[in-house]
Amino acid sequence: MDKIAVLIPCYNEEKTIAKVIKDTKAALPEAVIYVYNNNSTDRTAELARQQGAIVRDEYMQGKGNVIRRMFREIDAQCYIMVDGDDTYPMEFASEMVDKVLHHNADMVVGDRLSSTYFEENKRPFHNMGNSVVKASINHLFGCEVKDIMTGFRAFSYGFVKTFPVLSKGFEIETEMTIHAVYNHMQIDNVIVEYRDRPEGSVSKLNTYTDGFRVLGTIFRLYRDYKPFGFFSFLAAFLALAAILFFIPVLLEFLETGLVLKFPTLIVCGFVMMAAIQSFFAGLILSNMAMKSRRDFEYRFTRVCEEERRKKFAPQSGISESV
Repeated sequence: MDKIAVLIPCYNEEKTIAKVIKDTKAALPEAVIYVYNNNSTDRTAELARQQGAIVRDEYMQGKGNVIRRMFREIDAQCYIMVDGDDTYPMEFASEMVDKVLHHNADMVVGDRLSSTYFEENKRPFHNMGNSVVKASINHLFGCEVKDIMTGFRAFSYGFVKTFPVLSKGFEIETEMTIHAVYNHMQIDNVIVEYRDRPEGSVSKLNTYTDGFRVLGTIFRLYRDYKPFGFFSFLAAFLALAAILFFIPVLLEFLETGLVLKFPTLIVCGFVMMAAIQSFFAGLILSNMAMKSRRDFEYRFTRVCEEERRKKFAPQSGISESV
């Protein structure tokens, strides 16, 4: 297995990919650099090969699909994932690698938001979106992750081989963060500088479409990972609605001895039954989620044992051509 693998997902990044590879070689001369070409229509793949990177193709469009392919195919003690748009200075990569290899970090976040992101980024809705996503996840999952949407991260072998990639697009970073937080993995933070894309390089991120996808991912993962909290909130909302609509019916009955709004009474009864069912669904799913956490710990231990075997296994002598 590689000691350090640098993974660069790319879609039409001919303006910047050569510089990213050169900077990576200067910062991490011992690393193996993989460029995953995601149906680029420009010279991205050609330029990456000229710079000595190993180029592979992922034909299913979307960053999540690219990351799924990368994580399946590459074995390394430490992974660095960085975008091919030259917005992250690679001189911070060595510190991130050190935290994985020598300080037991499972994921290292390249934190843009604590440095130059809000000054360099020229898209105000992206600034607001990053802040909203960060606040939402930290509040819902009880964590203090500094940058949720960063594309500059380092991972351990254990994280990569146990991370279930479910997203297809840019919401993958949110999914990574929640997976690490929920499974109590060690998350470290390295403050990195951020620079906006150079002239002629175009962002593939759609502010509104991808923003709503990210929010939908947070909603889905909170429901899946924290079912008791999710369904308890739903139960409380339904119960409150049933009580509010039932009070006028009750007051009318106490005054006249008659129930004149039978449809309202019936609907209140069904809504209260739905609230009770929601509460108990949360209890059941919470127990299932706890079992899933136990299974994950067992699987994570086996993956770590597999890493140790590969790390100390004799080299086969077979290398991949560039």
